[in-house]
This record gives sequence, structure tokens and C-alpha cells, in this order.
Amino acid sequence: MTTTEINQKIVQSGVIAILRSHSTENFLKASEVLIENGITAIEVTLTTPGALQILGELAREFQGKILLGIGSVLNEEQVKQSVDAGACYIITPVVRPQVIAYCQQNKISLCTGAYSPTEAQNAFEMGSDFIKIFPAETLGIKYIKGLLAPLPHLPLIPTGGVDQHNAADFIRAGCKAVGAGSSLVSQEILQNQDWKKLSELAQIFSKNIANARIK
Repeated sequence: MTTTEINQKIVQSGVIAILRSHSTENFLKASEVLIENGITAIEVTLTTPGALQILGELAREFQGKILLGIGSVLNEEQVKQSVDAGACYIITPVVRPQVIAYCQQNKISLCTGAYSPTEAQNAFEMGSDFIKIFPAETLGIKYIKGLLAPLPHLPLIPTGGVDQHNAADFIRAGCKAVGAGSSLVSQEILQNQDWKKLSELAQIFSKNIANARIK
């Protein structure tokens, strides 16, 4: 897929489900449940032990059904390793000019982490496809609206503190999609293999975001 196609699919999914844990043991099943309930964009964070290995397993298991990304990326070598393992988009927690340049040169979809208006605009001007406003829980909906008022061109994906209750509010405020970690795929769900709860949460996220997009 081209970066344009990948970016469109991220927006279509509405949610990037973030898989972060001390173990990847149940990532395959969790991803299967998410896909079945309409969430096809999934991010594995590099802070999870064995992240690149499970990324490869997910890519093989759900080929054509999943949009795989890798998070917590900080340098070009990590980008290369992640793409080689099966990632089709990269997410950073902070603005890393060298990572943005590398992704631009190699036509890799990128979501750059930013906090301030200056960071967000700079990342966009450097070529980041999306801007990950992080942590969204300390900023809130009012910040997003305030940011987009003078900078409506910014393609925002708030992450951190986004849950099934406020996801729709972020979309209505003008965000392209949201990132959801523990509010969607919690440690408790993974440890207890509570796939029923994960299914219910995924359905709520998908439904609320779809409703928020209805004009």
C-alpha cells in the first residue's frame, strides 16, 4: 500500500488500538477480537519485550486484514527494523526530526508525538502524516479545539486518556482518529483473556466514533 492508502485506512478505522504489556502472549487473540469488531489499525509498542517478533507474527496471521504500526520509536534504526518486521506505519512519542526525514525519504507513514502548538506545526511542516497529541488526558477537548482553531490543517490523533466515553468528542472536535491503549486493551483484559469485554469495548469505540462522524 502507498502511504496515502495507509493514512486513509487509519482514518477509516477511527481507532488505533495500542498493545503494550510485559508479555505478548495474548496479542494474537486480542488482535483477532479487535479486527472482528471493526478496529483494524493496531499498534505494538517497542517498550513491549519481543515487540518486533510479535509484529511479524501478527503480519503473517492477519495479512490483508490488519493495519500494523509500531510505537515508541525514537531513531531511524528502529524504523528500519520495524518496517522489516511488518509495520506499515510508525508512531513516535516525541518530535524526532531525523525520524521524520527518514520516513519521508523512504515513503513510510508516520504519526509524530507532540504536545505544544509549535511542536505540532513543526512536525507537520517536516512531513509527518499525523500528529499524535500526547498525553491527551492532561490537555483535553478544549485544548484540541483551541489548537485547531488557528491550525485547522493539523491531522491530529490524540492519545493518552482517550476512552470509550470521550473518543467521539475528540472526533467531533476535528481529530482524524484516536489512539486507545489501556482504556481498550487493558492489562486486566490481556491477563484474564477477557475477550468478551474487549469485544464490547471495541464495539462501543467503533459505534461512538461512527456516530460522531455523521453530519
